[in-house]
Amino acid sequence: MTTSYELPELTTEPPAVLRMSPLLRDLQERSPLCRVKTPAGDEAWLVTRYAELKALLLDERLGRAHPDPANAPRYVRNPFLDILITDDDPASAHKLHIETRGLLTPNLSAKRVRDLQPKVEAIAEQVLERFIAQGQPADLHEQLSRPFSRSVLCELLGVPADEREHLEELLSGLAGVDDPQAVGRTRNFYAYLEDLAARKQAAPGDDVMSRLSAGGVPSERVGALAAMLLFAGLDAVASHIDLGVVLLATNPEARQAALGDPRVMISAVEEILRSAKAGGSVLPRYANADVEIGDVTIKAGELVLLDFTLPNFDGRAFDEPERFDISRSPNTHMTFGHGMWHCIGAPLARLELRTMYQLLFTRLPALRLDLRVEELEVLGGRLGAGFSELSMRW
Repeated sequence: MTTSYELPELTTEPPAVLRMSPLLRDLQERSPLCRVKTPAGDEAWLVTRYAELKALLLDERLGRAHPDPANAPRYVRNPFLDILITDDDPASAHKLHIETRGLLTPNLSAKRVRDLQPKVEAIAEQVLERFIAQGQPADLHEQLSRPFSRSVLCELLGVPADEREHLEELLSGLAGVDDPQAVGRTRNFYAYLEDLAARKQAAPGDDVMSRLSAGGVPSERVGALAAMLLFAGLDAVASHIDLGVVLLATNPEARQAALGDPRVMISAVEEILRSAKAGGSVLPRYANADVEIGDVTIKAGELVLLDFTLPNFDGRAFDEPERFDISRSPNTHMTFGHGMWHCIGAPLARLELRTMYQLLFTRLPALRLDLRVEELEVLGGRLGAGFSELSMRW
């Protein structure tokens, strides 16, 4: 894909908190698919609107396969994302994707998540106790949201308690963009999880890695599946806890309504999932054949950026999309994707958010931001756009 004019450039610079950037708003109004330059300097199609995103998420002509992975256009330069690009033929890549979902889905089913609820609630209590004990002001991101998300994932996967600090060190080095040390860190991350999977074969427990190993899945594959869950789930849940707390802390009527009725809390969580992020949650995919959508033809081999959060602000799909409304119904947001790319961890993520919001604002009813929303800073230069710090008082 080549152009004779200067393309809009996407960046990994920190976005504004709870607001769509002027660039993304302009692109969404301009076209449902826009040609852009990625942070890696390559050309791509950015999907900006709801209907087109939903259609493309159901289109099997988009996937992880590219005939030349080493030279495939990139969204960002990151070894973990590079590993996900395969030169398998599209049918084989699609089959592998379906098999992967088949392995993981039973471990993250609604029933499995309901069984996990007492553990999730106990972890939330423990993390909140430590958060309160450290005194105020306290950093919600580093002292509550991230430890909570990490502990739940480690419990789910079966990471031993005395190894979780080491895992956190390994994880913290993976999300950087254009980091020359990231290749070695990614290799160490996979090596640790593969070794843990081998230990699970010898001494299984009641956890995802043990069940996969007992099912005959090789240690290398178990480690890769665990890596995918950790990489996809940790920052995503932690950042939504942060942003949801900001939204609830600054919307007291909505907060009180949610705390007073479990059904309203469920609705509030969905609205937080819809409105907390306005772009930047990108799933890079490649066309394995020409795809015509609207007046655009995506050529085979071209990069397509499926942004799960930008279309949640599409006025064609949502009334007043920039308004936070916990009574919004229906609320068919795309934050968890759709079809074969729907997030299998969605039931667990919803449970984590409901549990922490209910507990946090019940125990600390006066919880408030230590800074104005406009002063909050988001990390740049990383795959996940989480807060650098979220200072709170109560």
